[in-house]
Amino acid sequence: MNHAVSIKAVLCSVVLFSTAVNAQNNSNNLNIDTLKQARNEQTLSLTQALNYALTHEPWLKASCYQEDATIAQSIAAGTLPDPVLTVGLLNLPTNGYAFDQEGMTQLKVDLSQKFSRGNSLALKQKALAQSAQQYPWQRADRLAQVKAIVIESWLNAYRAQRSIALIEQDKGLFTQLIEITEASYASTLGKTRQQDIIRAQLELTRLEDKLVMLEQQFESAKNRLAQWLPMNMLMQPLNDEFTKTTGLVDFANLEFDKLIQLLMAHPAIIAIDKTVTAKQTEVALAKQSYKPQMGVNVGYGYRDDTPMGESRADLLSVGFSIDLPLFTDNRQDQQVKSAIASAEATKTQKLVALQKLKGMYFKEFSQLARLQKRDALYQNTLLPQMSEQSQATLNAYTRDDGDFSDVMRARISELNAKIDALNIQVEQHIITARLNYYASSLDPQVMSEQTGELHNEY
Repeated sequence: MNHAVSIKAVLCSVVLFSTAVNAQNNSNNLNIDTLKQARNEQTLSLTQALNYALTHEPWLKASCYQEDATIAQSIAAGTLPDPVLTVGLLNLPTNGYAFDQEGMTQLKVDLSQKFSRGNSLALKQKALAQSAQQYPWQRADRLAQVKAIVIESWLNAYRAQRSIALIEQDKGLFTQLIEITEASYASTLGKTRQQDIIRAQLELTRLEDKLVMLEQQFESAKNRLAQWLPMNMLMQPLNDEFTKTTGLVDFANLEFDKLIQLLMAHPAIIAIDKTVTAKQTEVALAKQSYKPQMGVNVGYGYRDDTPMGESRADLLSVGFSIDLPLFTDNRQDQQVKSAIASAEATKTQKLVALQKLKGMYFKEFSQLARLQKRDALYQNTLLPQMSEQSQATLNAYTRDDGDFSDVMRARISELNAKIDALNIQVEQHIITARLNYYASSLDPQVMSEQTGELHNEY
């Protein structure tokens, strides 16, 4: 009996030591003091990942090229077509091909110029210039999207890494518990049964499976970051310390009117606004097709002297042309109708985009409120109760008043609760990052181009 008591005392000491180590090294807060884990290797922080992704996004450079192309098109569109120079030999007689034989024979030079319909040149230039204004806002929207995705991917990788660390800490304890239980069973003393050993081995196998699953999740999250980060950064382990994702506004107390103002100022909506403005100018441009298009031409004809040496006068001609848009049903009317429909379609796209942003915002916000309640429940009630239960089952087992299976279940439940608490805290940060996307007009990192702080890669 004394031998059984000593085995259980060792078991109790192992669990208590493990609990003390976990209490010191594994607080349930996301921010862990890196001074306790001095690492010689470099780590990848969330700030580093964000800064690199936002300053090396190739989509931004492509957008800048598109903007430059549209601006160049607007300059070209505001210019009159080039004048046309025509040189011709007129009325050359075929019975001798002599330039001085006939009085009508002449070498003629014509210069003609077409003019635009009404104010169409200025309107075409204006429409393209207005269209170019959408690109800076599209880039701001892209930055906001990339920021939210990178934060979510980094946090998912961080969650898997921290969960692996939590399991590894308890895995050693479970291995020791199995060894102690096997020794107790072999001694034929105490209440240890073969099913206790099998149960302990089963729980250890389940932990191994969970580790494999978490490693897969870790690699998957890091692979998603590969779209923006180079391989040398992806090979680094994640930093245990990171800046918490805080809301750009107090979402919990955000009034509906203020929310609509935020969404109306969203870069994606402003970009559509710029397109709407350009489309309205295109309507005015289409209406210019009802106005006539004019042109002028000037010609000078050189004639040679007569065969007798008499001088012939050169000929000067001046012309004026104008087209008359008399039959407008199938052309001009339809062009205006098309331009109006295109403008209205773009306005509708804006309403659809606003509705989508509003719906997604409320979906994310409702999740955040529930996560905050769960986090408070875990931190204030569930985790302390799990710890007390684990200690109580251990004390009962050491007094021959409990089963080893109860000890294992309590330890597993406590570990799962810690992982659940970690998941809840990480999810809160992910949801906050998503909500910040809808308030991206307030984010200086996203609106850097609008405030004059251009990225180096632009």
